[in-house]
Amino acid sequence: MPALTSLAFLFAIVFKSSKTGPTPPLLQMECTSSVYLPTFQMGSSFFLWLFLIFSVIFSPVSAKHSVTWTYGVNYGRIANNLPQPESVVTLLKAAKINHIRIYDADHGVLQAFKGSGIEIIIGLPNEYLKEISIGEDRAMNWVQENVQSFLPDTRIRGIAVGNEILGGTTIELWEVLLPAAKNVYSALYRLGLQHTVEVSSPHSEAVFANSFPPSACIFRPDVAPFMKPLLEFSSQIGSPFYINAYPFLAYKNDPQHIDINYALFKDNRGIYDAKTKLHYDNMFEAQVDAAYAALDKAGFSKMQVIVSETGWASRGDPDEAGANVKNARTYNRNLRKLLAKKKGTPFRPKMVIKAYVFALFNENLKPGPTSERNFGLFKPDGSISYDVGFTGLVPSAAPPSILVSFKEIAGQGWLRWSYLLVSTAWAVVLL
Repeated sequence: MPALTSLAFLFAIVFKSSKTGPTPPLLQMECTSSVYLPTFQMGSSFFLWLFLIFSVIFSPVSAKHSVTWTYGVNYGRIANNLPQPESVVTLLKAAKINHIRIYDADHGVLQAFKGSGIEIIIGLPNEYLKEISIGEDRAMNWVQENVQSFLPDTRIRGIAVGNEILGGTTIELWEVLLPAAKNVYSALYRLGLQHTVEVSSPHSEAVFANSFPPSACIFRPDVAPFMKPLLEFSSQIGSPFYINAYPFLAYKNDPQHIDINYALFKDNRGIYDAKTKLHYDNMFEAQVDAAYAALDKAGFSKMQVIVSETGWASRGDPDEAGANVKNARTYNRNLRKLLAKKKGTPFRPKMVIKAYVFALFNENLKPGPTSERNFGLFKPDGSISYDVGFTGLVPSAAPPSILVSFKEIAGQGWLRWSYLLVSTAWAVVLL
């Protein structure tokens, strides 16, 4: 259960147990221990319940999230108006977002996430690939400085080696991607971290020659000679295939032939893949299954696909079709609902879909079209950009007298709030 829900539940049990005696069956079901809890009098049981309350409040994210999570967020920072990383931790916890990706290994960010329980994939930026590919000693230095020194308190669970390298315009990076990834993995192996920290490299849709219908998808002929050995390496070390999948970009590039409802998970006729006899009612799942089809043809049918980026711009240039707040809200809300079902795709029904949404904040210094700077779910003050089911920390509709300042929460930490919760617990018991 979420922390606050669990807390309310425990308060209720404290109040009820002081009057009715036996431990309710529901509590036995929710507790992780199978030991039966006998009846206690209120005075002797209070400290046990208080201990349980603190365990809920201060316990890190359960390890089961590593298996069952489906929703993560990309925390990009190409901006000059973003909150401090410590405040971002507070925001993520309030939104119950337990998995993020960053595009570098910034020490301020990694330090801020210590003890948060939030799992992080860090990035080895493209500009470092050549250097890291030269020798294991350079990879070892990088891993020791940016990974090992922060473990285990900061839950670094992956290293993304480069971003959208294959299929890009810098061909020389295609050649050094695999050597760099191997050297990073070798460093992790020598440090005994190979089972803790995953090595991967996210790709764009540019690696595919064709993705419609999904079953027709194959890797580009010029990409395949570099992709095949990378996939072989990923298969050997048990890493998934990461793809940046954007129905927004597909619609923006061809609004005359793509139904906006198909791109936004809304009611539509969908598409039918004659080869697989599968029907798709949204483009997102079709893009994921296209990746599975390409992997299947390349000989890697058992490899999992994880979406490393997906999102919808809330604002764009006049020629960027569909970039508006309404569509961004619709796409992200419906995507969140889909991921919450923890189900697979039509082509891989047993492979639960996992995705990282782009992005946590708008990034006002990103180059390119206006859309590039307007993918954020939240504003820098902690309020939501639009409603997709998150409450944010500064709901604009609330009266100023009851608002909790974003900076105040981050600055005061949890000590003051734990005091408030304990006081509430005493009040409940004394009723």
